[in-house]
Amino acid sequence: MVPPITLNNGVTMPQLGFGVWQVPDAEAETAVAAALEAGYRSIDTAAAYGNEEGTGRAVAASGVPREDLFITTKLWNDDQGYDATLRGFDASLTKLGLDYVDLYLIHWPTPERDRYVDTYRAFEKLYAEGRVRAIGVSNFLPEHLDRLTGETSVVPAVNQIELHPHLQQSAAREYHAERGIATEAWSPLGQGKGLLEVPAIVAIARKHGRTPAQVVLRWHLQLGNVVIPKSVTPSRIEENIDVFGFSLDAEDLAAISALDEDRRLGPDPATLN
Repeated sequence: MVPPITLNNGVTMPQLGFGVWQVPDAEAETAVAAALEAGYRSIDTAAAYGNEEGTGRAVAASGVPREDLFITTKLWNDDQGYDATLRGFDASLTKLGLDYVDLYLIHWPTPERDRYVDTYRAFEKLYAEGRVRAIGVSNFLPEHLDRLTGETSVVPAVNQIELHPHLQQSAAREYHAERGIATEAWSPLGQGKGLLEVPAIVAIARKHGRTPAQVVLRWHLQLGNVVIPKSVTPSRIEENIDVFGFSLDAEDLAAISALDEDRRLGPDPATLN
């Protein structure tokens, strides 16, 4: 159902997945099970979310062959540094109940700590050992990526960043595209903070007989972003994956492009430490 993209190391990844940020561990099992039932095959979690165990239980109980799944998790800031990273990865793998993960990301660069290069060298070790199929980063700015690629040997496969119509990140997307790094959007629907009530998006949704959320997700897909909407409501989980039966036209895309306010909802990666 969901088309794949090919990462810079040849690994394929579904372009649309299911995120579990802010989903308590006790609810993650039910939510991920509903997502897998609805047809999602990419699941995005993180050590900091505290729900790797619930996510892993849902994966184990799903009956979906492991090779058909794409599981992402992320290393939290406190576990950065070469040796700490290896321990952090082992802890995540144990909680998930898996032998490997498909994508492992550094959650934030935390530049003042200055550990992300050593951290990424540990990622390269995990990648070389086959315990991770692809490695990447999250919330990295171009200056962080410049330093990382200058001092390590594996170009990140993915940079997962805050991205939605109010923060379109065109410069970052262009930078990634030039270097073969896939752009993955977190908070793709703007965290429910008014984006889905914007008149232009509501009008486009009405035009296509779709919901505002489906319009925004379709916008991401047509830009080439990987996107990971989150919901714990089964009907919304199903709605969010039902975005492949229509297309936005040039007029729609121009109207959404005009909504960019360069406005973050989350922290600034330059200053979060």
